[in-house]
Amino acid sequence: MQFSAITALTTLAGLAVASPTPQLPVATNPSYFSLLAIRSGSAIQYATFSAAKSSLFANLPAQNASCDAEGVNTATFTLNNGTLNLYAASATPQTFYVDRSGMGQGKMGYTTGAQPAPRNTERTGWEIRDGYLYFNEAGLIACPNSIDGAWSVWVSAGIENPAGNSNCTAFAPKVVEIAEGSQVGCLYTQ
Repeated sequence: MQFSAITALTTLAGLAVASPTPQLPVATNPSYFSLLAIRSGSAIQYATFSAAKSSLFANLPAQNASCDAEGVNTATFTLNNGTLNLYAASATPQTFYVDRSGMGQGKMGYTTGAQPAPRNTERTGWEIRDGYLYFNEAGLIACPNSIDGAWSVWVSAGIENPAGNSNCTAFAPKVVEIAEGSQVGCLYTQ
């Protein structure tokens, strides 16, 4: 009897180890998507992203956007010819820019409508590669202690802790496709 119990437990343990871990599909060219932070062992592991005050944040409790549905706290993105945009059903675009200059240190933000991008910034260069979002081959970093306890998001510009931040961490921004018809448009705060 002992032999059969041990054999059964060993067999079950082997099956559990052999079972595949659920994986998100690799999004290559989605029309609409959200982002999920991948950084094992960190406070932002599996964090979602919100847009507010012309910036991008991980783990923001409330983005306070004006959305087409109630209770939306995750930003929806589109990518068009290397330009990253926040999705809105209206014609008012909100487009991201990056300042990798010595002054900007990887600052990532967005403008609304015809508002020009700040000096020294770039708008194009975004791409999805192997299911992750990059800006001109650079990854993203997040810094703690931003608004409402959220993490501010920056493009890596070779500075470990940009703009006087501390304890910043690099992460992989996993692209999660949103099915056509399920996307929710929002006008995000400036």
